[in-house]
Amino acid sequence: MKKQIRKVLEAIGEDPDRKGLERTPERVEDSYKFLTSGYGKKVKDVVNGAVFKEKADDMIALCNIEMHSLCEHHLLPFVGRAHVAYLAEDRIIGLSKIPRIVDIFARRLQVQERMTRQIAEALMDVLEPQGVGVVIEADHFCMRMRGVEKQSSYAVTSCMLGRFRSDARTRAEFLNLVQQAAGK
Repeated sequence: MKKQIRKVLEAIGEDPDRKGLERTPERVEDSYKFLTSGYGKKVKDVVNGAVFKEKADDMIALCNIEMHSLCEHHLLPFVGRAHVAYLAEDRIIGLSKIPRIVDIFARRLQVQERMTRQIAEALMDVLEPQGVGVVIEADHFCMRMRGVEKQSSYAVTSCMLGRFRSDARTRAEFLNLVQQAAGK
């Protein structure tokens, strides 16, 4: 990758050997490896057995999970917050596993729409709950820094599965929690 980054620097008119850029190819390679580290992770491994039998049929929600990803179309970042909830069916997951699942999918080249669904489907597979809801709000630098250049716009995506899709009251309760969390 370092060789290709040198070529990119040359293609934009830079001298990759000038002071300040000498180690840039190495830094960019390290950066991309970290930002795309989700490819090397599996949900099962991250969950690592942290699913527990618990007499529960309540909604469990984690809001304002910070996330960052790279737009697969421009390789520019999009950053935001994920709000994730599930309606338990006698099984719960360790709370720290939910942000880790978000990171698995965020740390890949992505589109926000797909990532939202991937997170929801992963929780459905792991927990077999009554339903899952995921809402992601994100600022896309490909819209801020280039193209349309709209500084205040952000994208909101949602994926509702199970009772979050079929039961308007469950969906409304979750969306109300998201709205409250956004105000904090």
